Amino acid sequence: MKQLTKAEEEIMQILWQLENANVKQIIQELPEPKPAYNTVSTIVRILESKGFVDYEKQGKGHRYFPLVKKTDYSNQSINSLVDNYFQGSFKSMVSFFMKKNDIGLNELESVLKEINKTEKS
Repeated sequence: MKQLTKAEEEIMQILWQLENANVKQIIQELPEPKPAYNTVSTIVRILESKGFVDYEKQGKGHRYFPLVKKTDYSNQSINSLVDNYFQGSFKSMVSFFMKKNDIGLNELESVLKEINKTEKS
């Protein structure tokens, strides 16, 4: 799966949230200052060429919808982060974020509880 640029990921976040939308609806969800219609349309077409979105005809326009699930992209992005910056070690990544963000024992215990819940599911 290809990595997305920041702009592409911003559009995908909106499509994942809305599940399907035309370019005008995507623009409405973007923060100010709003990009030009042609800019968003171009990004959506790039996402289509990368296999992230598809469309269905709606009148004279198109409604775009995601082909890639958010969880699949998130997993791939996290794995890439771990591989590229932490030599494939989740332990190193967690340790880094603990030190960088001054995470205390209570917060770490809370994270471990969440992990245990996930493992039991």
